[in-house]
Amino acid sequence: MAVFMDLNLSYTADKSRLQSLIETAAHLGYSTVAINYVFEPTVKRKQETPVPTPIKDLFDKLPIVQGRSRPIRVLNRLTVVLTDSGYFKPSAPEYRAFDLLAVQPTSEKKFHSACMNLDIDIISLTVTEKRPFSIKRAPVNGAVERGIVFEVSYSAAIRDSTMRRYTIANAVCLMETCKGKNVILSSAAEKPLELRGPYDISNLGLLFGMSDGDSKEAVSSTCRSAVLHGETRKTACGIIKAMKTCSDTSSQQEAPPAECDAPAAKKLKQDE
Repeated sequence: MAVFMDLNLSYTADKSRLQSLIETAAHLGYSTVAINYVFEPTVKRKQETPVPTPIKDLFDKLPIVQGRSRPIRVLNRLTVVLTDSGYFKPSAPEYRAFDLLAVQPTSEKKFHSACMNLDIDIISLTVTEKRPFSIKRAPVNGAVERGIVFEVSYSAAIRDSTMRRYTIANAVCLMETCKGKNVILSSAAEKPLELRGPYDISNLGLLFGMSDGDSKEAVSSTCRSAVLHGETRKTACGIIKAMKTCSDTSSQQEAPPAECDAPAAKKLKQDE
């Protein structure tokens, strides 16, 4: 049985609306959702970064919403808008509190940096307007090798016909470059009516130029890979130390007696 995920539910300070979003996602068949907070860092590093409250602290008690088989899992996600005037350091303590770290590049330079250098989980592409830069194959392949996924959101296409045309055109362009691999489809929904079921989103992937298998993975296994990548980013750090083993020590201790036996044998031969 496939495990479906929507890794982009728009953050809102209205607790009742946020809970309604989570409940609707659970009823549609999603087992995991991520509450996404978007912000743009400033160039002044001394200024305090407006980091949102984690979802687990937003409610007095995290609402347990029953899905089809088990309670739905709610994750924290932060999306940083990368501009030329912004300052972004993924290893900063304020960013490590989130389960998923995504960036939204606004220029080709920032897109190349996100693909090749930044320690992130998701690259979110703006698909509701004309792209300010072209998506090249080299940085996309670099991001795929590093386990980073690309995100296409569909809720804006529901609101406006112009945004719908841009969404389809930009998504098709991305699929032609990355061949439909390492792509997740999410909602970016602001209200429950903008959510769609996982099988509807799989069919939407076919419209974007994805294969049947890739479109199903875009709401299941690829999302799971992004979540695991986020867990690894937060916890995988350590030191490797090389030490001599017992077998190496014993072999070195046995070597000198073998060398000492040779002169003794030679002396015995001379006495004879």
